[in-house]
Amino acid sequence: MASDSNEQPESYSYAKAGVDIAAGNALVRAIGPLAKSTARPGADADLGGFGGFFDLKAAGYKDPLLVAGNDGVGTKVKLAIDHDRHDAIGIDLVAMCVNDLIVQGAEPLFFLDYFATGKLDSGIAERVVAGIADGCKMAGCALIGGETAEMPGMYAAGDYDLAGFCVGAVERGEQLTGDRVGAGDLLLGVASSGVHSNGYSLVRRLAADKGWKMDRPALFDQDRLLIDTLIEPTRIYVKSLLPLVRSGRINALAHITGGGLLENVPRVLPEGLHARISADAWPQPRLMAFLQAQGNIEPGEMARTFNCGIGMVLAVAPDEAASVTAALEAAGETVFAIGAVEQGPRGCTVTGAAGCWSARAAWGATHNA
Repeated sequence: MASDSNEQPESYSYAKAGVDIAAGNALVRAIGPLAKSTARPGADADLGGFGGFFDLKAAGYKDPLLVAGNDGVGTKVKLAIDHDRHDAIGIDLVAMCVNDLIVQGAEPLFFLDYFATGKLDSGIAERVVAGIADGCKMAGCALIGGETAEMPGMYAAGDYDLAGFCVGAVERGEQLTGDRVGAGDLLLGVASSGVHSNGYSLVRRLAADKGWKMDRPALFDQDRLLIDTLIEPTRIYVKSLLPLVRSGRINALAHITGGGLLENVPRVLPEGLHARISADAWPQPRLMAFLQAQGNIEPGEMARTFNCGIGMVLAVAPDEAASVTAALEAAGETVFAIGAVEQGPRGCTVTGAAGCWSARAAWGATHNA
């Protein structure tokens, strides 16, 4: 049978393929004020161009080295999606990047984000970006750009993923590389705010297998819902650490992310030095004790999977420990003397009532999970 000659072929459009350009443009307009709120010397944080500018001279640098880093949030994003906790996940994204810069001695200057989803929900995306802006303000860096990608078929309904990119600067000769660390240096641990952004594949597996009721008070903290204790954003240490870094009183810093104390502390040790840490030097957070008990997790596995209550480790000379501790406490941090550096194979040993476990230095990327 012949086709009707008057029948018109179907007209295709990007919207019919699942991409809403108008929604994306509306989101850019909505988040413009959020980016503007993060402006700092060197950046006016306007959005809409093909790239973001930053003026190092206006930021006060004379002979700077640039330091760059990128990271994500891992499967903590899935926890945020499943329980409608989108407002602070952006803080995690910023924290994982800027905390990596400060350990090099660098001040975070500007940040860019990448938000990818199957179908753009502008309301959720704006909540996420608001959290990113909050994190940038906490770190003192400007949100100068980003990318929103709507990719039908790549993500399940309602899912999204995040990536962050940050650039910082440090004056030449002031960078932290670990080469100033020596035997006899003391190790100070700065408390974490919770699980931070590593180990969530295990957290989510436990939640599923044990049937946790996320919308009920936590067994270890009746004043908070379990989901709120688990989604607590990663602490940003930049503003409390930067003055100490610039004063020259810190020999090295280690950001405790994937791999825990065992694999992150050795990354800032020169050859021939070993970190010895006592897990009895700080109280195990009740959240960490809960996770360990629920999963019957071996101490060594805890030490490699979670931060165990320590988000940042400082190596300082013995005669600087008291003043550094006082300065951090005045900035609102909780600090513990957790160990020391000694001669030995490059690595880290953690001892405590639960036993002893150790690792030689581990290098390379650590990944959020």
